[in-house]
Order: sequence, then C-alpha cells, then structure tokens
Amino acid sequence: MLPGDAFALSNADDEYGKMMLEHIHAKKFTYGFNGGENFHGEIKKLDFNGLELVFNREKVNSELLGKFNAYNLLAVWSTCKLLGFDMPARNATHSVAGGEKVRKILKNIKPPRGRFEHFISPGGVLIIVDYAHTPDALEKVLMAVKEIKNKEGKIISIFGCGGDRDPIKRKIMGHIGATLSDLAIFTSDNPRSEDPDKIITQMTSGLSPDDFKKLRTIANRHEAILEGVRLAQKGDIILCAGKGHEDYQEIKGIRHHFNDMEEFRKIFTQK
Repeated sequence: MLPGDAFALSNADDEYGKMMLEHIHAKKFTYGFNGGENFHGEIKKLDFNGLELVFNREKVNSELLGKFNAYNLLAVWSTCKLLGFDMPARNATHSVAGGEKVRKILKNIKPPRGRFEHFISPGGVLIIVDYAHTPDALEKVLMAVKEIKNKEGKIISIFGCGGDRDPIKRKIMGHIGATLSDLAIFTSDNPRSEDPDKIITQMTSGLSPDDFKKLRTIANRHEAILEGVRLAQKGDIILCAGKGHEDYQEIKGIRHHFNDMEEFRKIFTQK
C-alpha cells in the first residue's frame, strides 16, 4: 500500500485506470487524452514520421509511432512533472532550459528492438518489425498500424504461427491478419518439429473468399519478406510480426540465424 506522502498516477482513459486509484491513501493523479485529467495530452500529428503532441500546453515531439506510444510518453512526462525532474515551474527563469532537456530526451527515445521497431525505405515504404505472436497482440499491432497509415497506403502483413505450440490460435491469427490487412502473407515463424505448410494450412482454415483474394502463402520466411517488399509501393506499410528481436529461426531442432530487421535492411541495401 502506498503511503500518504507518495503519489499514484493512472491512465484516466482506461476503464481500469480509475479502479486502480480506489481505496489508496497516496495523492492521486491522472493522465489521458479525453479531457478532465491532471495531465492532459493532445495528438496534433500521428504519421510515418512520429508524433507531434501537446502535454498541458507544452509541445512534445517524438520519433516513436502510434497512439499507444503517445500514452506511454504522456505517462513518462507526467511522472517527470510530479518528480520535478528538470521541469521547474512554468514561470521560473530557467524553465525553458529545464523543460527542453526532458523534451529532447523524449524526442530521441528509440523503440526496443523488435517492438514496433521501424524505418522508412528509400522508396517511402514504412517497415515495422514487432514481436506480436498471439491473437490479441497481432490485433493490437495491426490496429496501431491502421492509425498511422495514409489513406492511399496499403497494409502488408507478414507473419506465421510457431510450431509445437497452441494450434488453436492459428485459425484465429490467420483471420485477424487477413481481415485487418490489405494483403497478408502467411509464412513460417519457428516451425520447430512441425511441417511449415501444415501450420499455414491451419492458419487459412475458415477464411472468407474475400480474405483469400488478398492472401499469399510462402513458407520460406526470407522469400515471404522479399515478396512483401516487391509488392509494396510508396506510402504502404509492411508489418512483419511474430519474431521481433529474435535472431534465429528454429527448424527441425536446429536454430538458424535469422532476424527480420536484418533481412529488410539487407534487401534495401542490395537494391
């Protein structure tokens, strides 16, 4: 239990956020984007290039992508305010310098390896590599991609399902990926002892005729990435999900070196 001289900071836009502040003795603070919070945020711009935000009337920019990262940044910024980290009162003579230090740090934060890690190709295609390997995670990352997509752009998803793991989720993930993408490429994740083609077949079960029309199946993950790059045009987003930071692919008990981000960078270097 937090003591009375501590503080608790919670997301007011989350239904559980308010519940978390119930029955505690600490000073209570909230952050959010919907209004009425102690620390209010506004999203001025959300696109390929990052975020332009306003927190309690102070401008904050970031190279991170997605609305979920806007919430993360607001939470960090609010905590800095409450702790007084280089953020003196607005009317203090050194407020500009202090506030600028925190804003500079937030602006230059990079995503963790394999967690919505991204770069823009020379041809204007946004490449995103993410560790999402469950139905819930895949759905959330695809929804985050939709938030930053240009109206004219397409979402090309490349993902698979792991072998020797829960087979029930394969059909579910296939449906989510095909439904939320303009083009889905089903491929191998870590097939382990299983036949990759069998896993992909299970992923396609139950897809509608319309979803089948925008589906490619390529068991070789390297070839699947090549196909995604070949099909992508300026303004499109390629989401390669499932392996994230991993630097191997396990096939028939052997771990072969493989990293999604490395594959993409090699392709564009060789072009």
